[in-house]
Amino acid sequence: MTRPLAFAAGALTKTFETVTAVDDVSFVVPAGKVAALVGPHGAGKSTVLRMLLGLLTPSAGTANVGGPGSGARAGRQVVGAMLTPRGLHPARRVHAQLGVFAAAAGVSDERAQELLTLVRLTEVADQRVGALSEGMRTRLALAVALLGDPPLLVLDDPVDGLDVRETAWLNDFLRGHARRGGTVLLTSRTLSTVLPVADELIVLDRGKIAYQGSPARLRRSHPDRLLVKASSPIALATTLAAQGFTDAVMRPDGRLAIAEASLTQLESAAAAARVQLTEITPEHIHPDQVLAALTHTGSPAPAYSTSAVYGTYR
Repeated sequence: MTRPLAFAAGALTKTFETVTAVDDVSFVVPAGKVAALVGPHGAGKSTVLRMLLGLLTPSAGTANVGGPGSGARAGRQVVGAMLTPRGLHPARRVHAQLGVFAAAAGVSDERAQELLTLVRLTEVADQRVGALSEGMRTRLALAVALLGDPPLLVLDDPVDGLDVRETAWLNDFLRGHARRGGTVLLTSRTLSTVLPVADELIVLDRGKIAYQGSPARLRRSHPDRLLVKASSPIALATTLAAQGFTDAVMRPDGRLAIAEASLTQLESAAAAARVQLTEITPEHIHPDQVLAALTHTGSPAPAYSTSAVYGTYR
């Protein structure tokens, strides 16, 4: 059965005077999924969120929240949003700040207290917002977004200021929200932070979509490699190609960079080609290097990091 759509952007475009911040962006997010808009500063992520929420009027295209025909006005009734800046008053105490938003939303004090516990801020409830760490302020803003127990969450850079444990907690919460039928659309400046939680990636570069699809498909398009020193790299590459491993590239240092082949398959090909292997080093690509390659922040060829040498063959 097809899932209903929670968020939909159709040829969404936004121009500020002579600058096009969002350019012909289209995507859909089905209910029960976590989708991530990823890109560097200025990519257009926050502008897309604001158009979906009805806070900005598109120059062209359509923005829909909550299903066909609902529009942004209806969507706001079922959406919890955490935008930047967070909209928190530094002089207010934590419990009072959440209480102000709870009263405006018609939510009980009990619900506000429940959320303080959920985001682990009960111990600092009497502190002023301005005295909190950046991660704590982010968690407080998340509590505000959750006040009405909304099925749809729009979160602008929710891991901002969070440490590793806080990020892991947030990911667990968002996955649980999706399992319960909720939907999440979040933004991030880094790919590595959203891979553990996102079902769908929408990478933006200067307002345009640079990649759209699953994390798994993106990973397959940028595979890890084996760096090989061999007595005859050309003969080895020819044999590998005959066996179906066609992604083998000669590096300037004379090493052969081979994708998708296992160590056993590589050794088998070397034996068939009668080629001596002298060194094999695994090379791993970092997700944020993939992001840099997809956007104007990086080079066309993503950088890799190498780990310990598998072995030296003599």
